[in-house]
Amino acid sequence: MKGRSLFALVVVAFGLGGSIATLGWLASGYKKEAVRSSGQSTWTEVAWPFAPDEWGKGKAFRCNASNCGTEIIYLYIRAKLGFCNCETGIADDADLDRMGDLHLVGGKTSALGAGRPITVGHMLGRSRAYTLSARNPLGRSAITAAFNDRCDMIVATVVLPHDRPDAIEREAIEFLNGKTVMRWAEVTLGL
Repeated sequence: MKGRSLFALVVVAFGLGGSIATLGWLASGYKKEAVRSSGQSTWTEVAWPFAPDEWGKGKAFRCNASNCGTEIIYLYIRAKLGFCNCETGIADDADLDRMGDLHLVGGKTSALGAGRPITVGHMLGRSRAYTLSARNPLGRSAITAAFNDRCDMIVATVVLPHDRPDAIEREAIEFLNGKTVMRWAEVTLGL
C-alpha cells in the first residue's frame, strides 16, 4: 500500500507542477499581448526598395498604422563596412550627414535641429531628424541614425508620412536595439 501511495503522491506532484508551469506560460503570453496593445510598435520585414549601389542592399521594415500611430512608417538599415572613422566614430552632425542614407529617399532635406547621441547595443552613434521636400513621394520627414563598431557602421533611415519625427524616434531606436537588428548586426559586422 505504501508503494501505491508514494506513486499517487508523485503523480499528483507532477500534475500540479505541470499545471503551474502551464499557468505561468499562459500568463507570460498575456503580458506580451498587453504590452503590444499598449502602444509598443511591431515592425515587419519587407523587400529592400532601392537600387543597389556601392553599399549593396540592406534590410527594410514597416510599422503598420495600427501599431505606430495613424500612418505606415518605414525603416531601412544597412552596413557600411570600413567607412567609419575608426577612432572617433560618428562624432558630430557633419559626420552623420556625410555617412547617412538620406540620398536613398531623394529630394532636398533640411535638418530640424541638432542631432543627439544614441546607443544601439554596445555601439555609439548619433541620430537627427530632417524634413523632406514637399514633392517627395516617400514621406514628409525622416530620421537618420548611424552607429559603429570600430571602423564599421550601420546606418538607419526612418521615413515618416508626417512632420513629427519626435513621435516615433524612441520606438525606432528601441527596434534597432531589439533582437532582430542586433542578430543581423552580429552577422553582418562579424561581432
